[in-house]
Amino acid sequence: MQKPKHHIFVCGSYRTGGDSQGVCSKKDSLQLLQYLERELSDRGLADVFVSSTGCLKVCDRGPAMVIYPENWWYGRFENEEDIDNIIDALEEGRPADAYLIA
Repeated sequence: MQKPKHHIFVCGSYRTGGDSQGVCSKKDSLQLLQYLERELSDRGLADVFVSSTGCLKVCDRGPAMVIYPENWWYGRFENEEDIDNIIDALEEGRPADAYLIA
């Protein structure tokens, strides 16, 4: 297996029982995850892995994602344009400041 340059974790709001019931899922984080995966593929970014996670515990700022190894925490991305802005910044090697969770 190739070691990824970046690993993006998107909150799926999963709880211990496996149910997706938090803010992030209600704000379509998993649909945005699907767009994120397609866009990364379209841009040829094969060295970026994407995973859904359990609750990231930042519900008041959801939907949320984390990009490693940079440890950039993002919130309040709401649509495909926001995802594009985050990917653009990642390609440039910088955080997308408008979505950073402080």
